[in-house]
Amino acid sequence: MTALTLTQGDITRVSADAIVNAANSSLLGGGGVDGAIHRRGGPAILADCRRLRAGHYGKGLPTGQAVATTAGELDARWVIHTVGPRYSQQEDRSELLASCYRASLRVADELGARTVAFPAVSAGIYGWPMDDAARIAVETVRSTRTAVEEVRFVLFDERSHEAFAARLRTTSRDSRT
Repeated sequence: MTALTLTQGDITRVSADAIVNAANSSLLGGGGVDGAIHRRGGPAILADCRRLRAGHYGKGLPTGQAVATTAGELDARWVIHTVGPRYSQQEDRSELLASCYRASLRVADELGARTVAFPAVSAGIYGWPMDDAARIAVETVRSTRTAVEEVRFVLFDERSHEAFAARLRTTSRDSRT
């Protein structure tokens, strides 16, 4: 069974086999977590992303999918890039967000990663409400079959940490009843 843990802080300073990047579809860096990972990880990550864009992902990485690159200067072996959906009140995109977590775990399994650090995908600039992002993340990771031994949610601030902590408490109670 996969252990789920929480850390409040900067995902670029976490030690894990794989760090998940809440990427944009271009794979060429951006703001938020994406920009931070590219800056701290150095040019090797961007070089790998450019190779991906020159090959199979010429039009970019589709929403809900995941792909791995080197981790460059990060304290990890790999970065798993996934593109979360933008939140919409008019359209339920929950399945696309859940797909980000499942696809990232599938890539982690293919790589042989045993520890994976996730940010709150889509909960930043893409506008997903934090409580719902936490619900989808925790429920999806808990229900996905994986060889990953530990999933660590690395949450930037106290509000997001508390949303994930509340969801973990709720799902722990639900699984005991």
